[in-house]
Amino acid sequence: MTGKRLILLLASLVLSSPALPSAAKTLVYCTEASPDTFDPALASGTRDASATALYNRIVEFEPGTTKVRPGLAEKWEVSDDGLTYTFHLRRGVRFHSIEGFTPTRDFNADDVLFTFERQGSAGNPFHNYAGRQYIYFDGIGMPDLVVGWRKLDDYTVVMTLKAPHSPMLADLALDFASVVSKEYADRLLAEKRPLDLATRPVGTGPFQLVDYQQDAVIRYKANPDYWRGRAKIDDLVFAITTDASIRMAKLRAGECDVMPYPNPADLEAIKAAPGIRLMQQEGLNTGYLAFNTLQKPFDDPRVRKAIDMAIDKKAIVDVVFRGTGELARNPLPPTSWAYDKSAPGDGYDPDGARRELAAAGVHDLRMKVWAMPVQRPYNPNARLMAEMIQSDLAKIGVGVDIVTYEWAEYLARSKARDRDGAMLFGFTGDNGDPDNFLSVPLGCAGVGTTNRANWCFAAFDALLKQAAAIVDPAARAKLYVEAQRLFREQTPWVVIAHSVVSIPMRERVRGYVMDPFDHHDFSGVDIQD
Repeated sequence: MTGKRLILLLASLVLSSPALPSAAKTLVYCTEASPDTFDPALASGTRDASATALYNRIVEFEPGTTKVRPGLAEKWEVSDDGLTYTFHLRRGVRFHSIEGFTPTRDFNADDVLFTFERQGSAGNPFHNYAGRQYIYFDGIGMPDLVVGWRKLDDYTVVMTLKAPHSPMLADLALDFASVVSKEYADRLLAEKRPLDLATRPVGTGPFQLVDYQQDAVIRYKANPDYWRGRAKIDDLVFAITTDASIRMAKLRAGECDVMPYPNPADLEAIKAAPGIRLMQQEGLNTGYLAFNTLQKPFDDPRVRKAIDMAIDKKAIVDVVFRGTGELARNPLPPTSWAYDKSAPGDGYDPDGARRELAAAGVHDLRMKVWAMPVQRPYNPNARLMAEMIQSDLAKIGVGVDIVTYEWAEYLARSKARDRDGAMLFGFTGDNGDPDNFLSVPLGCAGVGTTNRANWCFAAFDALLKQAAAIVDPAARAKLYVEAQRLFREQTPWVVIAHSVVSIPMRERVRGYVMDPFDHHDFSGVDIQD
């Protein structure tokens, strides 16, 4: 056979043969902890396991920014008095189909009303279906902000406020506002299995849940009907790997593609590792030690101030953060437009701390310090931090017992009003607005939920409400500066650090965008070997 005839034969075979299916694209994300639920309205500590992958909100954030964009609402209007928000909903959006449930209709206004009514109305059958609070709905103060929601037609809903609230649109882009299917909830209620709403989730998001093995793996698949367009990857796997060193070893070995929360000490080696790149940006976060201000002796600001003065926070930042942290002076991070630049330094003063305790009549104090079992950008090694605090407080005669719990239990126990001691925790902003950063973890509405200090200070709370009712950022910033001054006087937290956020990934990962709120959105990510 001549070369020319051979080429023609091969060409005809290629043209006549059926196309081979392309290999499925799988991305493995080595996450650090199991989710405590797949219902984002109930979630309290693990963000990326449900809301971003499985759900949408009526408004959402432009990827990588704090800018609000349309989500399940195509557009909206706000009345001149700031009290009425009218949302025009997107048509043709389908909820996921899972085993045992196939939606008979598209997303509509009934789903939006159900999403918020189940959280706000004690009479709704899903108000307490999991035996847990809707802590973010309560902690952000929604019951005191919203009169209610009403339906004008299947694709128009109206929210009415009690008073103008400047951050409201950004608040509605948060995880707790993820829209769930009323049709699915009604089916579960009729079949007497309401808990499936949190364990067998149905959303409108870019991925669908396939399988979950606690403390091991979460498997998702691309939603073929996703209204923004099908994801570029076919399968998304969350490999639950609590130890940062093991996550790093898996990344090097090609067993995972993206990992969060690397050890700060490993960053230089990561930068030099072949086949891996490191994305970094300043975090919108604050790591802190929260007193329980409802319990003696920490109900006394003098005692709280004494503990603050006794802790060498600069040493903690140097040792724990290894160049990735900045000493905190305020509850707000420096990346916030309302940050108080006039705040003094950390005030490390062990002798002054002894005098403060004596003035408060406190002697032979012994306390607990809770250490988080997981890593976060605002605290990459809580155990080491707790041990350094223990050593510092011993120098002023205060004994410390370090305690910890599994992460879900830590989150649950830490909300209690009768919790003993002080706990290491932190906050990453959810929407970029200073109201979010101050109201959620420090406002009166969050006591017993998102406010781990259980601190309700009337003057502070009044400033936050006044600022949120104003549109002008400059006028709002002045009020937030005053609120930060009150915070420093009262010291409900020992503020420790703000950090740089680092995300290592394999070079084959394309299109990943770092999120200012510590979410991980894989809907636009591709992989190319």
